[in-house]
Amino acid sequence: MLSPRGALLVVLSPPGCPPTGALASGVPSFRVPLTPGGLLPVEEVSVGGGVYAAGVAWIERIFEPDYLLARLAILLAALVGDLLWLVPGVTARDWVQALAALVLSGLCRWSPLSALLVQSGLLLVADQYGFAVAPVLKVLACVLLFELAVRVSGRQVAVGAVVLGAVVCFNLLDKLPATIGAAGFRMVIMVGLPLLLGGYVRLERDAARRERDSAAGRIAAARAAERTAIARELHDLVAHHVSSMVLRVGIARHVLPAGTDPRLTEVLDDLHTSSTAALADLRKLVGILRDPTPFPATAFVDPGGLPDALTVVIDRARATGLRVDATIDPSAVHLDPLRGITVLRLTQEALANTIRHAGPSARVTLDVAVTSDDSVRIQIEDSGRTPADPSEPAAARGAGSGMGHGLVGMRERVELLGGALSVGPMGRGWRLAAVLPAERRELTGRREAGVV
Repeated sequence: MLSPRGALLVVLSPPGCPPTGALASGVPSFRVPLTPGGLLPVEEVSVGGGVYAAGVAWIERIFEPDYLLARLAILLAALVGDLLWLVPGVTARDWVQALAALVLSGLCRWSPLSALLVQSGLLLVADQYGFAVAPVLKVLACVLLFELAVRVSGRQVAVGAVVLGAVVCFNLLDKLPATIGAAGFRMVIMVGLPLLLGGYVRLERDAARRERDSAAGRIAAARAAERTAIARELHDLVAHHVSSMVLRVGIARHVLPAGTDPRLTEVLDDLHTSSTAALADLRKLVGILRDPTPFPATAFVDPGGLPDALTVVIDRARATGLRVDATIDPSAVHLDPLRGITVLRLTQEALANTIRHAGPSARVTLDVAVTSDDSVRIQIEDSGRTPADPSEPAAARGAGSGMGHGLVGMRERVELLGGALSVGPMGRGWRLAAVLPAERRELTGRREAGVV
């Protein structure tokens, strides 16, 4: 892929393919080998022409409009040195005119054409009256024409170039015809060269911006395709199996013979409720993944219903035999959707980990509090695994051997909100503490559909 500058080649090549064409001929390039699956690798890739690319980036940065003050500082240093050592007979009036012209040059950030027109007038007066500062004003006029060509195009650039060219020619009228060659040379240096350089920088900058926009569009399209593929797999595989589970459990509830142990009926009822909720969440997740726009977390839990959602999670944990002492701040109903879903998911994962690792006979203390600065503090502690209880199923006692990604997911959720998560042993048990700061406006653009 050739960059807008026409000098940087990016080649994507499958494994085993040697560099050919422009890459083999020495053109500055980035060679990015593809994995066997056709994907870009995350590992470090070999780079050619890195020094060249860095140099081009610095040149572009120098001519960025935001770096105008830096360019004017360089001009100021050159101006002072010129007036001090190179121009004879400099008076206080010349210093005032030079500094005024420099300050005027700074106005080109807001009105480049006006600054150039006034500067051309100052140059006309200085040349006509033979002021020593005239050479400095010529340099500043060239710089302003360049800045004008960088910032705008069309009629304004034409007006500025015509006015400056007219001033250059008018100042040489009294010396014609001997100065025809000098007039042509000055027109090229003072008008033609700034126009060409400014136009070139503007076109390259616009091309780079278009390339960045195009790259952003390609990245967005790739992400959308990946999300769609994930949604398709979830719908066709996971959701299908969960739906089958819901159906089979529902049938099992209705075909149980009379006199069945009530505990078995209770387990089946709870399993049917949980699997139905899981299926509903899966369908919501598939809808989120298929929607290219950011999706609010309210699709999973309404902030006003957070205490009720937490109560459902706690009741399901208690149904397994877990003893949960929960304290939920009533102010939690006023949390924003993203922090609300984070509190819910942290609670779900922590209780699930307790059942898995400490067993259903453990005791859990859950505390969700909203502080005076609108931060949310979550603390979940468990008593750890107790000696084997004959009434505890063997499957439950061995459940702690599983390995998953729950802790990683919880940490990612908390860090997304700028919070802090602390997880670790506490005596025989385990302790989780999280702090979610008050909602920040800059998080709005980061609320992507993956946060569920």
